[in-house]
Amino acid sequence: MGRVSGRTWKPQQTATRRTHLQPGLKQSWEDRIAQSTKLAAVKKLENELKEEKQAERTQRVEKIKARRKAAEERRRLEEDKAKMGARKAARLRRKAGRSKKVNG
Repeated sequence: MGRVSGRTWKPQQTATRRTHLQPGLKQSWEDRIAQSTKLAAVKKLENELKEEKQAERTQRVEKIKARRKAAEERRRLEEDKAKMGARKAARLRRKAGRSKKVNG
């Protein structure tokens, strides 16, 4: 119990009860428990939907990043190919000229 008042004429306080409500407004304990479980189920469903939506968004972002990375890699390879392509192409043309199939 908590602190005791030194005033003996004051009544001992008790735990607050839901006695001051009108009978029409009172809910039974079972009703309140049912309502809270229903609210918990709704909140759980909302969280699941939110997580699913977030997962889809993350997946979409990852897909875009992968596509951009692949495009950048292709672009880089094309640049490298263009840089060393001229000499290599000339060398291949000379080599192809020696072939019997081409000359033949």
